[in-house]
Amino acid sequence: MAKGRTVEIKTAGFAYRALIEAGALQSLGRSMRLLFPSTEALLVSDDNVFGLYGDMCLRVLAREGWQVKTALVRSGEQSKSLDVAGYLYDMAAETGLDRNSPIIALGGGVVGDLAGFVAATYLRGVPLVMVPTTLLSQVDSSVGGKVAVNHSSGKNLIGSFYPPRLVLIDPQTLSTLPRRQLIAGLAEVIKYGIIEDGSFFSRLENELEALLQSDPATLAAAIESSVCSKARVVEKDEFEKDHRRLLNFGHTIGHALEAATGYSYYLHGEAVLAGMIAAVRIALALEMVTADDAERMTSLMERLGVKPAPPALTAEQVIDKLSHDKKRRGQDQIFVLPTGIGKAVSLPVNDKRLIKRVVAEYLSGK
Repeated sequence: MAKGRTVEIKTAGFAYRALIEAGALQSLGRSMRLLFPSTEALLVSDDNVFGLYGDMCLRVLAREGWQVKTALVRSGEQSKSLDVAGYLYDMAAETGLDRNSPIIALGGGVVGDLAGFVAATYLRGVPLVMVPTTLLSQVDSSVGGKVAVNHSSGKNLIGSFYPPRLVLIDPQTLSTLPRRQLIAGLAEVIKYGIIEDGSFFSRLENELEALLQSDPATLAAAIESSVCSKARVVEKDEFEKDHRRLLNFGHTIGHALEAATGYSYYLHGEAVLAGMIAAVRIALALEMVTADDAERMTSLMERLGVKPAPPALTAEQVIDKLSHDKKRRGQDQIFVLPTGIGKAVSLPVNDKRLIKRVVAEYLSGK
């Protein structure tokens, strides 16, 4: 990857940049100074990430004249709640944010979704700066402008479309990423190859071992390809009316698995990986994809290592959570199904027995 690659994402209201560069955190204060007239900001992070990068970010922000308050939340999906959002509203008011004062999300997908939801709703919208520190958030949730918190009935049921003003991606933060988080992020990387970019998929087949070994150059190139892929999809359909639904590949069953286990068993990417394999099996059963292509997709995903389901989880519990999926149409579940390497479609699937069968196959370890 060329040093300092910038990807521009165009939205209905404005264009914003995703800067992908080793050491990008050092330019956070300067990059924000070029965008915002305010000097107040609220930095939202979790207790793990702040311990790694918080002090450094505060120093580079202070160097550029920023007056920053910090709000820390617990790491984990349980922090994506209205109760925790309420705490952040209190902190935003205490900080004295006005409509030009940014909220900075320093962390993974949970922090980004939560801080983004608060930024979208506090004062009817304040600027959002995404500083993703996990692979999954760097390639997916920090780009595209979907922000949300969870509800007991399902994942991301309360949210909005609210694009950031700036995304700063520093691949060096992945050096501290646990292997489990790396694998969860690589699931979303593979997603782009299956739904949108066949040549990228072929590259991943050859480079997966290097990615699993956290090779810096290979990771940086995969991040760039993933961000470019997501930007292409989002620019065609910012508000998920049609084409953008392809990004939900694996998420229908994935979200149901997360909800059925109380958001405490799976990382998001782990659940999505299981959901993607299930979606390939549905597509194969419906004769939408060839056996050869289905085998290539499944083989690549299984090389990551699929997290087994908890022993007590039943197909009925997962199916029940599917009924609360926000993408459903009436009684029909909406699935993104591959039709080839680099091609997919979004459509309703009303074969309840087929859905239950593929869920049961995953739960039984088949």
